Amino acid sequence: MDLFYQLPLILQLLIKALIVVAVLMGFCLYGSLAERKVSAWIQGRPGPNRTAIPWIAAIPLLGRFLQRLGIFQPLADGGKFLLKEEPVPGHVNWFYFNLAPVLALIPALTTVTVVPFGEYIDAAGRSVPLILADLDLGILFIFAVSSIGVYSTILAGWSSNSRYPFLGGVRASAQLISYELAMSLAVLPLFLVVNGPGSEGSLSLIRVVQWQAGTCWFVFIAPVSAFVYLIALFAETNRLPFDMPEGEAELVGGFHTEYGAFKFGLLMTAEYAHLTVGSAVFTLLFLGGWNPFPGYTWGEAATWTGLALHSGLLGALLALGTFLLKTIVMIFIFMWVRCTLPRFRYDQVMRIGWRVLLPLALANLVVYAIGIAVLTQ
Repeated sequence: MDLFYQLPLILQLLIKALIVVAVLMGFCLYGSLAERKVSAWIQGRPGPNRTAIPWIAAIPLLGRFLQRLGIFQPLADGGKFLLKEEPVPGHVNWFYFNLAPVLALIPALTTVTVVPFGEYIDAAGRSVPLILADLDLGILFIFAVSSIGVYSTILAGWSSNSRYPFLGGVRASAQLISYELAMSLAVLPLFLVVNGPGSEGSLSLIRVVQWQAGTCWFVFIAPVSAFVYLIALFAETNRLPFDMPEGEAELVGGFHTEYGAFKFGLLMTAEYAHLTVGSAVFTLLFLGGWNPFPGYTWGEAATWTGLALHSGLLGALLALGTFLLKTIVMIFIFMWVRCTLPRFRYDQVMRIGWRVLLPLALANLVVYAIGIAVLTQ
């Protein structure tokens, strides 16, 4: 680790950015496979288990195991999206029709720059966060940039010049407005608690994780905030039962009905990118981030074992592994819910957002604000 930090700063940032983007794209690539495998497991069927690379499948035992696991399926899907003929209907608005898939992926790739995914102690005894850009306004930056993603859905629906995609775009805009307010209000009690009297005000996600390391995870301290945020996250990522912009039962395919081949692949990649980043942010806010247990860190675990579990490369790998494991569990929950709950009607989605989640988030904020004011007197 020390050798890495002897490289020029720009080269360090470039290497970090490439690694983070590669990992995120890996999650997106195999997110589709994971979803199909989880659906197959819940529904009692094998799922993708036929696609294979011949020279790897020929390896005794291992090749057959990887084939049955479906590990090669995303490679086949990616190749299909790249090589398949791209249909562009003649009635679309060509510029915005092509811009929408690109715009869909940009917010997810941008917000991941301020998402911390671990920390370790260097040789000088300093805590070094694993993050591309340590912004003091981290959560505000994530909310601001991620909300731009809805423009791609709106543009895709409007530029298609077709009724069903247009309805999907309108639904996306209404759903974003309905649930963005509740989501923002749900995290305010967390920062009221973290930025108590005598502390410097900060919206840093690292600060939230460090506070949980000294006390307990916010999923136990602020369960209502966690519940509201999670429901709003389902809606913000257009996941069932809140997939109103797609709604294939009544809108054929929703906002992406007219898309195919590589453009459709970009839209699906963006969906899994938002799902991954959203799960990572929930992990940081409510599940202690990269700390293994509520109120405990890898540094405290080191005192039990006598090993430097929080230092150097080992500390970075343990923190990163813990964070990724929690994020994967959250992604699994999203996929589990998709295979379990039916889709809400459009009026039900609006009613839940405005008449249930928003009042609940406001009441929760008022209760925590009054409680903090009373306890700090």
